[in-house]
Amino acid sequence: MFSAQVWHWWLGALLLLGGFGAILLTVAGYLIKVTATRYPNRRQRKQQ
Repeated sequence: MFSAQVWHWWLGALLLLGGFGAILLTVAGYLIKVTATRYPNRRQRKQQ
């Protein structure tokens, strides 16, 4: 019975970290995509 509680706690911790990581990567990807259109790099400026 004790090992079931320990496993449950570790599973919750891993899911929490995975959720925070997914949120962080989603926000970072959005900001990178928005910033790339606002401040184009040299290659994008030449194409325009």
